[in-house]
Amino acid sequence: MKIWTERPAKTDVEGIVCRYFRLLRAGKVLEAERLVDHPSVRHVLKSLWTGSVGSSGDADESDNSPAADTWEHDLSWLGELELGDFHWGHTDSGFYVEVTHRGQVIEVSLGFWVKSTDAGWVVAGPSTLW
Repeated sequence: MKIWTERPAKTDVEGIVCRYFRLLRAGKVLEAERLVDHPSVRHVLKSLWTGSVGSSGDADESDNSPAADTWEHDLSWLGELELGDFHWGHTDSGFYVEVTHRGQVIEVSLGFWVKSTDAGWVVAGPSTLW
């Protein structure tokens, strides 16, 4: 995880988020998890699948469904996703980034924030925003 001794600039934070997303798209989930202050990306992957490639309107989203198996075990669908615009809050601590699927902004965005820890400043997240 990247740790800064002083509050990082927006461009540095956005660079970490872009790297995080590139790692996800490359299927390097464990490396992505270690890049930010967040324990697991499983919910992020599921939300990205549901908001883009998957069937977000299906009533049956059990773990035994083919869609559930696909998004979790074959990450090739991530190649169709890109990061869109970054939207910073008024305090410059939190922001969300749009995600696109085949050039169209999807319903789910990724939320991140910059936080101070005992070791220094880190990027935390993502949360999934609908």
